[in-house]
Amino acid sequence: MSTVLKLGLPAGSLQDATAELFRKAGYKVTFPSRSYYPIIDDPEIQCTLIRAQEMARYVADGSLDCGLTGRDWVVENDAVDRVTELAELVFSKASRRPVRWVLAVPNDSSIQTPKDLQGKRIATEVVGITKRWLAEQGVSANVEFSWGATEVKPPRLADAIVEVTETGSSLRANNLRIICDILTSTTRFIAHPAAAGDPWKRAKMDDLVLMLKGAMAAEGKVGLMMNVKKADKARVLAALPALQKPTISELSDPDWIDVMTIIDEEKVRHIIPKLKAAGATGIVEYPLNKVID
Repeated sequence: MSTVLKLGLPAGSLQDATAELFRKAGYKVTFPSRSYYPIIDDPEIQCTLIRAQEMARYVADGSLDCGLTGRDWVVENDAVDRVTELAELVFSKASRRPVRWVLAVPNDSSIQTPKDLQGKRIATEVVGITKRWLAEQGVSANVEFSWGATEVKPPRLADAIVEVTETGSSLRANNLRIICDILTSTTRFIAHPAAAGDPWKRAKMDDLVLMLKGAMAAEGKVGLMMNVKKADKARVLAALPALQKPTISELSDPDWIDVMTIIDEEKVRHIIPKLKAAGATGIVEYPLNKVID
């Protein structure tokens, strides 16, 4: 039997974002109805759909060779020293920024600082993280596991919550205010140490990570190419963002050159008119799937 890489993909809120990232990286992942075994167009990879909350546990015990999950769930499962982190992949269901686990209380609560939590009841999905944080604060409180809808529990069912947020909009909608941040987390590509030490599996994982990071690097960017008279070269390059390093190629006409560069998509509408005014012609904008450094 040929060697297979056992890859865990996160179910739930990150599932669609993960599938889209893999698509941009060049992998087609499909999710058959009522199946926890996604199909990927690579016969050397076997996928399993697992909730991100459990991923680190299954990677740590070797049931999976590798998987994608949040740093928060690695910490919550006490698996930091039992898995090998291969890459940070900053993507999420709503934005491209880290998620935050925050301590929040009702707007009219008397709780103002972590010390005010002494003897209080806290609802959260990350019991381990919360208990360790409270110990660091020198505070003793009753931490209860929350199965969901945590935002609605204060003030009747809890004095405070520790909840994850990207934008804070859900907390504000439930009349909650943030006291402080407890943990910041991003998605990580983790591996079982034995798998990370296996030459074939490690090479397979490194290739996968390379393509995923390349797809992420291309997000929000586009390519530009144009023809420029050598006499206008200085003016055209001056119109490009200062940090860009365009590729310049000779054309069959010795008086002309071809200029290619990558820029932020949001800047294109401002830059193209400047390039045109500087003498560039035949300007072509094209989408990018991957950018590999």
